[in-house]
Amino acid sequence: MSGIVRHYYAGGNTAKGFYSLYDSVLDGLNRLFILKGGPGTGKSSLMKDIGARFEEKGLEVEYLHCASDNQSIDGVILPQSGIGIVDGTAPHIIEPKAPGVIEEYVNLGAAWNSDELAKKKEEILDLNVQITRKFQDAYDTFAEALKAHDDIEEIYISNMDFKEANQLTEELISLFYRESSLDKEAKVVHRFLGAATPNGAVDHIQNLTQDVENRYFIKGRAGSGKSTMLKKIAAAGEEKGFDVEIYHCGFDPNSLDMVIIREQGIAIFDSTAPHEYFPDRESDEIIDMYERCITPGTDEKFEEDIARTTKAYKDKMKEAISYLSEAKALRESLEAIYIEAMDFDKVNKIKEEIYIELISIAKEN
Repeated sequence: MSGIVRHYYAGGNTAKGFYSLYDSVLDGLNRLFILKGGPGTGKSSLMKDIGARFEEKGLEVEYLHCASDNQSIDGVILPQSGIGIVDGTAPHIIEPKAPGVIEEYVNLGAAWNSDELAKKKEEILDLNVQITRKFQDAYDTFAEALKAHDDIEEIYISNMDFKEANQLTEELISLFYRESSLDKEAKVVHRFLGAATPNGAVDHIQNLTQDVENRYFIKGRAGSGKSTMLKKIAAAGEEKGFDVEIYHCGFDPNSLDMVIIREQGIAIFDSTAPHEYFPDRESDEIIDMYERCITPGTDEKFEEDIARTTKAYKDKMKEAISYLSEAKALRESLEAIYIEAMDFDKVNKIKEEIYIELISIAKEN
């Protein structure tokens, strides 16, 4: 028997650089194991294995995916027990609140042969420099892509009926919450539903909404008010005491892509490229922002400008993704050095010690 399994990101490669939402994702945990160690030391495999074991026990498991490596995870959380394990190496540095009480550091470096690594010191240092440069190239290029995206948005913003957008938002807030409110403080968590990765844009919308009864697919164009509407819907839910899951855009973290209010059985998300989906259940509904809020004929009137700016945006996004891919290849070379110097029997022993402690905590809860 398997419990609910959710997939999302807590950090991302964005136009604002590496952007972390770990503080929100990990907030409220009673116990957190922070793994330390270089690339290739087995952190992701350790967490995947422990997560799978708890899945088999029928517990709810959340996997925090790695935006820089499509095959790796950065963390695993057992929300019902308030416990988790995360990769605490750069760039996702975790600031402990109560070391030794809540957080515990686990040093996988105890399983490597320092003498073997010392022989490759210069190669390790050089690879680290190259990896850092490639990530910076990616972030700089994402920032250029965002400027092009802003140019696209400006066309639609200048042809938008804001009064109608506000009216649509109020209608949805009324529909979602009606006169309901809960006599408790809302729990609000911030996450990424997807990320820019070495393999391009990846999202977990289908997984995150699979057990949500009513899904609303927002269609529209850049600048048609989708993110603003989501922010208002989230704020209304929080004000009424509902727990709110807020999912930020993996490209521009200042924008939102999805809001889920599970207590009301509602998910509403930006269903345009690169995470474009269409209704496949009877209860699914489309919210068309272009049809409702944008001046008719805007696409046709500004066709050439839209095509030009869209091409500039897509070209820069493709270039930025190529830098992430190059960084991953360099990182794999770095991992290979550490893998050769690792005693994975020791890593497995550490894993079993963590697992035993997690089992003990889970039973208490």
